[in-house]
Amino acid sequence: VLIASSAALLVGVGLGLQQTFNDIISGIILLSERSIKIDDVLEIDDDVVKIQNIGLRTSKGLNRDDISVIIPNSLITTNKVINWSHQSKKTRFRIFVGVAYGSDVDLVIKVLNDAAIAHPEIKDPKTVKARFLNFGNSSLDFELLFFSKNVFRIENVKSDIRKIINQKFIENNITIPFPQMDVYLKK
Repeated sequence: VLIASSAALLVGVGLGLQQTFNDIISGIILLSERSIKIDDVLEIDDDVVKIQNIGLRTSKGLNRDDISVIIPNSLITTNKVINWSHQSKKTRFRIFVGVAYGSDVDLVIKVLNDAAIAHPEIKDPKTVKARFLNFGNSSLDFELLFFSKNVFRIENVKSDIRKIINQKFIENNITIPFPQMDVYLKK
């Protein structure tokens, strides 16, 4: 009975330590490969994190809400991880917007381009491109493409550009529609 219970206990301890050993081996791989470095911006499980420390078992990062995130190293080595810091110094981002049917498409494209260029983060106007995407259910759909070096705080930049777009739409009498449904009752 003592041997059987000891064996069961050791199996339980072994299974419990399996993930810890997996994290440690992953930490050794991360530290030796150097595929991830301090200050790299990673996207892991739909969360964007700036790496602050790479340890043997876990790595520590700061997300966009300035919350410290402890990441098991095995999560970085076994899952799909986007490293925003590995590409060139600028990254392309998108803003989608819809306008009311009947709007002047060329004017909308000009206004979208002007709105992006008006933001101080957008340095090169040649990299800004607005395009007409599709005929949506309630709107003409457009996409604004631009490059920015500010990868980690890009949501703030996108918010600022959206405010500029809204202001320029008001100035040019361009309407952003909202879905409407008509209900007809038969007697």
